[in-house]
Amino acid sequence: MANTAQIKCINKNPRVDPYHAITHVGGYVTSQWKITLEDAINKIERGEWSFYVERSTGDRAWIKVAISKYGNKYLKTEADGDEPNNLLSLPECP
Repeated sequence: MANTAQIKCINKNPRVDPYHAITHVGGYVTSQWKITLEDAINKIERGEWSFYVERSTGDRAWIKVAISKYGNKYLKTEADGDEPNNLLSLPECP
């Protein structure tokens, strides 16, 4: 069974451009953590981890791996449309 963690922050440069990829995701379990986008994708694909973001409604939006029209893998929630809005709305990770 996969471990579960809430993503509470992201790193992305430039921050306001939805077409540039998120570089890192992070959160807090017993301590602060931050991993690269590639590491998060690998953990999901291997079934080691399940990630989610908490929406303003209080429910969980589960993270999945998506593939762009150019063949690049990225993260988005199951509730997102074309852009990963639930992730992009998170604050920057320290």
